[in-house]
Amino acid sequence: MARTGIDTSILHKGAHSASYFDLARAAGEGAEIVDFCIPCNPYFPTPEMFDELSRDLKSILKYYPSDAATITKKLASVLNLHPQTVAMANGSTELITWIDHLLVKESLAIPIPTFGRWTDQPLETGKRVDMFPLQERDGFRLDLEEYVEFIRERKSRVAVICNVNNPDGNYLPRRDVIRFMDALSDLDLVVVDESFIDFSDAERYPSVGPDAVIRPNAVVLKSLGKNFGLHGIRFGYLLANPAIAGKIAKTLPKWNLNSLAEKVVHMISDHEMEYEESLRLLSRDRRAMARELSRIPGLTVFPSQGNFFLVKLPAEWSGVALRDFLVANHGIMTRECGNKLGMTSQFMRLVVRQTDDVDRLVDGMMDYGQRFHTRPAYDTDPLESSSRRWAESAYDEQPDNLIPYPGHRTTEYTARRAAG
Repeated sequence: MARTGIDTSILHKGAHSASYFDLARAAGEGAEIVDFCIPCNPYFPTPEMFDELSRDLKSILKYYPSDAATITKKLASVLNLHPQTVAMANGSTELITWIDHLLVKESLAIPIPTFGRWTDQPLETGKRVDMFPLQERDGFRLDLEEYVEFIRERKSRVAVICNVNNPDGNYLPRRDVIRFMDALSDLDLVVVDESFIDFSDAERYPSVGPDAVIRPNAVVLKSLGKNFGLHGIRFGYLLANPAIAGKIAKTLPKWNLNSLAEKVVHMISDHEMEYEESLRLLSRDRRAMARELSRIPGLTVFPSQGNFFLVKLPAEWSGVALRDFLVANHGIMTRECGNKLGMTSQFMRLVVRQTDDVDRLVDGMMDYGQRFHTRPAYDTDPLESSSRRWAESAYDEQPDNLIPYPGHRTTEYTARRAAG
């Protein structure tokens, strides 16, 4: 039996990662699980906000929410958006489902690796999915010009990009994404999934939301659950011109949003400063975590603008075995990427967390390496490891998709949200 009491067979069921609740139930009462798997904002909501939600919990659970149109209108008001350009749903995956059913007729192009629902959903409904493989030698960076050529060659009718991309954390500058949308203005649809873009500090206004709503075939997708650290609520929205947004909104159920989502939407405007501070703290932690991960001999750390890192394990390590070992011996939940198209189990996605948790992760990974894969490299200075080339390029040479970490965030919440 594992030291945590968790039966690791639970990690081998289904295509997706085991849920936090599955692991918590398996571990039993009192067991602590550190989650490096689910990409969630750890600093928001604040404890005071959770106290407010707790005080209102009885009425939140007892009464019907307002209809979706009313909640969407409030969200649009808070974010300085035109309500006719917004459709709000029970999570971004619900919006992906309706985009597929209503707007994808024949084929969809998507770079891989990326968020799995962008490949799985259209395949499930019989569409042709044209997959554009990103290359490890390029750090999984997407070349938009090459991608446009690929779309033209395959005659894809819908094009999707994720910015910031999951699981590699790469960011595309706003000007390049706008050019991409314009180059494909003849397609049925161009989708920019910005579920993780709030975590980027590469530009002051990174979102193309305002640009999408004035174009004939563009959609921008947003995930409030990821940004606000509230995955359990399941709420997200899309931005598009009124014709597209209205078509999606009319299809969604009238009461597809719950009362907890409505409560949070009404709280947002009162906690703008706390949200901006959460993003600043997460940027700080991302840089610190990159340095700590680079201590592990043979580990490749890819630069990221998300709230997660893609890492490649040393050649002799097994991602599946490491994932199971960390859960069983250190109470750490991670995301092994073997079931992601375009990846293998030698890659892991690790969510950005605070220093104490990162120390625990690094210790656990070092423990795995020393127990099962002892080699001379573990007796050398880890900072001399040649496989740190991606970490070095991210934090020493500063590639042009990153900027020096500012002393304070200069953006304002409402301004950032109005820009996306």
